[in-house]
Amino acid sequence: MPNLTINGQSYFVDAPPDTPLLWVIREDLRLTGTKYGCGVGLCGSCKVHIDGQAVPSCSIPVGTVEGSIITTIEGLNPANAHPVQQAWIEHQVPQCGYCQSGQIMQAAALLSKNPNPTEQQIVDGMTGNLCRCATYSRIVGAVKRAAEIMNDGAHHA
Repeated sequence: MPNLTINGQSYFVDAPPDTPLLWVIREDLRLTGTKYGCGVGLCGSCKVHIDGQAVPSCSIPVGTVEGSIITTIEGLNPANAHPVQQAWIEHQVPQCGYCQSGQIMQAAALLSKNPNPTEQQIVDGMTGNLCRCATYSRIVGAVKRAAEIMNDGAHHA
């Protein structure tokens, strides 16, 4: 029975070790902000952070993440006040919204590694996250804005 740390809480999970992490997150723990898209790690809808890296949870066996720090969209910021979440709202990124949790998790991981990315670095860093509604220009704009918010906050801290 794997012991997982998700959003700062410890969970004992009664799932076979080869069960995709996504199913444990959504079905067992009822953290449904992480979405199922393709099931093969290609669309990005199910991205979560594992030790700070944005990864597709549909292709990660639960048995391989014991001892890791896992963060879902629900744990990114309890008040939905992460700079990426703020910028997403400001830039009205979502249309259908299905890919948004994965997009936000990818953007947050990108900005944690590169707090001042160029437009091309944003495009490259967001590769692997598909948006059915094609709001890619809004996504890039929101990532730029999130970087501004983060950098402005760092200067005022």
